[in-house]
Amino acid sequence: MVEEENSIKEVMKKIAVNARGLVFVCKGGRLLATVTDGDIRRFILAGGDIEVEVSQAAHYSPVFVYPEERGEAKDIMIRRSITALPVVDHDHRITDILFLRYPEAEEAEEAKVGVDVPVIIMAGGKGQRLKPFTDILPKPLIPLGEKTITERIIMRFQKYGCNRFYMIVNYKKNFIKAYFADNEMNYNIQFVEEDKFLGTAGGLKLVQGKVTGDFFVSNCDILIDADYQEILEEHVRKQCVITLVCAHKKYQMPYGTVEGDEEGYVYNMQEKPVLSYNINTGLYVVNERFLEQIPQNTFVDMTELIKDCIKNKQKVGIYLIEEEQWLDTGQMEELEKTYTALKLNG
Repeated sequence: MVEEENSIKEVMKKIAVNARGLVFVCKGGRLLATVTDGDIRRFILAGGDIEVEVSQAAHYSPVFVYPEERGEAKDIMIRRSITALPVVDHDHRITDILFLRYPEAEEAEEAKVGVDVPVIIMAGGKGQRLKPFTDILPKPLIPLGEKTITERIIMRFQKYGCNRFYMIVNYKKNFIKAYFADNEMNYNIQFVEEDKFLGTAGGLKLVQGKVTGDFFVSNCDILIDADYQEILEEHVRKQCVITLVCAHKKYQMPYGTVEGDEEGYVYNMQEKPVLSYNINTGLYVVNERFLEQIPQNTFVDMTELIKDCIKNKQKVGIYLIEEEQWLDTGQMEELEKTYTALKLNG
């Protein structure tokens, strides 16, 4: 719970700590309003200042139940698309908070056939595109409803039998480690610390000797809805040193295009053509041979290393998914789309 006078910056810290994606605004212990991480995102996107009072971003028609209505709580949460519901007495003082469990958490318990390979989560960056959120908490702990983005990534891998995770951390690493230490986990996670920022690929060198064979590498700000077992099997079948999971993205030009020759004559016109690209999603299957090519303790990007592999005639694979199967939470606008796609309140 917070007071109306608390700044949005202070409230962001509380949301980060409680890992529930929201706080309740009270006065003298009485419920006045709610504030979700989504409310704050929209306030920031509209140009709001995180130093102002939280009342400027609060929602002053909070949903609640009285003790005698507890039996209706689940139906209310489902109907109103909310995941936390305060129970208040008749003076509107909060006496309890009820939470709706996400279906995904249940699905994660039923792992599919075994793809028991390690998963490396690249979580060392500063998350510059998510400022000022990431001034308060690191990108891997950005909440998506009741779960952080990293937990949702892990849950998707668990559905396919992956339970061994390595997280490469740097920025606010103690915050990240403390969060996972305070939460019960049904998987094994080890933290690998960068002493300095090593780029999107340099940190992978730190897991050399810890992992063997083929393994997944994922950015910490993406969700991929695809068959991970099939992705791995394709990679192994083609004997690739690395396979990129790419989204097939279409973009319709808002204008007609004109093509001319060197002499200044038009030879073709198209009315609002549709362009097509394969976008690197940030999910890879990597063979341990790839790690041998990463220089020790050196800043290097994944794109640079992959280009070297292609130049050296090594097999670099591509696994295509549709654009809708890729959710990117790495910038504010895309984070909003992710909330809509996952049907999360906030």
